[in-house]
Amino acid sequence: MRKIYANGTDEVAFLAELSKRAGETNKKVTETVSAIIEDVRENGDTAVKNYTLKFDGNLPQYYEVPREVINDALTEAEPEFVTALLNAQENIADFHNRQKEQGFINPKENGVILGQRVRGLSRVGLYVPGGTAAYPSSVLMNAIPAKIAGVKEIVMVTPPLKDGSPNKDILVAAAICGVDRIFLSGGAQAIAALAYGTEEIPKCDKIVGPGNIYVATAKKLLYGVVDIDMIAGPSEILVIADDTADPKFAAADLMSQAEHDVLASAIMVTTSEKLADATIAEIERQKEYLSRKEIIERSLGDYGAVIIADSREKCVELANEIAPEHLEVLMENPIELLGSLDNAGSIFLGNYASEPLGDYYAGPNHVLPTSGTARFFSPLGVASFTKRVSYTYFTKEALEEAKDDIVLIAEKEGLTAHANAIKVRFE
Repeated sequence: MRKIYANGTDEVAFLAELSKRAGETNKKVTETVSAIIEDVRENGDTAVKNYTLKFDGNLPQYYEVPREVINDALTEAEPEFVTALLNAQENIADFHNRQKEQGFINPKENGVILGQRVRGLSRVGLYVPGGTAAYPSSVLMNAIPAKIAGVKEIVMVTPPLKDGSPNKDILVAAAICGVDRIFLSGGAQAIAALAYGTEEIPKCDKIVGPGNIYVATAKKLLYGVVDIDMIAGPSEILVIADDTADPKFAAADLMSQAEHDVLASAIMVTTSEKLADATIAEIERQKEYLSRKEIIERSLGDYGAVIIADSREKCVELANEIAPEHLEVLMENPIELLGSLDNAGSIFLGNYASEPLGDYYAGPNHVLPTSGTARFFSPLGVASFTKRVSYTYFTKEALEEAKDDIVLIAEKEGLTAHANAIKVRFE
C-alpha cells in the first residue's frame, strides 16, 4: 500500500489514476447485453430460461419460488440468524420511517388550489446476486424502504444455486421483509424481464439491487424503459484520521472494503505519518488471517494509498474532492467536522462507527453512490421508491387575472396554440 504526501502534485496524480479504475464501457459486454435484452423483449420467459440453461448449466427446480418454500426457509433457519436480521430490520425501518415525505395542499384566497401528492411506485424489481456473492443484507436495504414508501409489490429475481435451488439465506431475508414474489433467474436476462415483463415475470416501474457487469450494463441500457437505483461502481472507503486514531481499527476498516473486489478503493488521509506507518504495518499483520487475502492485496496494491496531509482542513478538502462511498472520520471530536463534509455517500464518525456497522445494522442505507458521484447523488431511501404528482385548480376569475401574462410569455416563445388555449376561455 503506497504512501503519498499531499504536495499538490502526487495526490492529484493518484486521484486521477483512481478515477480510471472502473474502466471505459466494455463494448463487447454492451453488445452481448443488448442482444440478450432484445431476445427477452421478443421471446419473454423462453429466452430467460434459455439463458439460464446456457449460463448456469441447468434449469432451476422452479421458475417462481413457491410461497411455502419461502416460509419454510424462514421456519428452518438458525434462530440466531433470524434474530440478527430482525434486529437489523428494526434499525433500518426506524431510520427510513423518518424519511417519509408528505404531500401538501396550498389553497389561496382567490380560489386557486395547488398541491402535490406523494405515492409509492406500484411495482419494484429487486435483483439479488446468488451463489457466493449472496447478500441477505441487500434484501433488507432495498426492500424495507420500498415497503415504507408504499410500494404495492416487490418482485425479486435471484440466480439459483448450482443444484437449481434458491439460496436459503436470501429467502429468509425476503420473508422477513415481505417480498411478494421471487423468481430464480439472474444476469442481464432477469433485468430485461423485470423491465419489459414476460408471461410470468411482471413488468416493474423500477429496478434496484447490485450485480455483476452484465447486470449493471443491462440496468444502464434499460434506464428510461424503467427507472433504476443508480449506476454502481467498485466499492470504496476513505478514512480521514489524526494521531488519536487506533491503527488497528483503521487497518481493519480499510480492508473491510478492499475485500469486496480487486477494483475496490481503500484510502487513508491522515495528519500523522506515525499513524500512516502503523496502519500499513497493521494491514500486513491482519491480512494474514483473512479469507480474501489475495483480493485485499491486489485492491490495496492497485487502488489503495495512505496520503499524508498537513492539516485537518486538508483532510476535509480531499474528502470532499474524492466524494467517497463510505467516509470514516477517526479524528478527535469527529462531530465537529460533520458540517464541513459535504460529499460522501455515508459518514461514520468516531472509533466505534466502523463501516460494516452501516453495511448491516445501524439503519442508514448501504446502497450508496460511488466513483465520486456522491457530489450529486444520494443514498437509496424511501424517496427512491416514490413519485410525486402535482395538481392545479384555478377559478375563472383567477385565470382571467393571469391570462395576459401567460399569453405574453407563450407568444414570446412562438407557441401560439398555448396562447390560444388561454384566449378561447374569454372570447
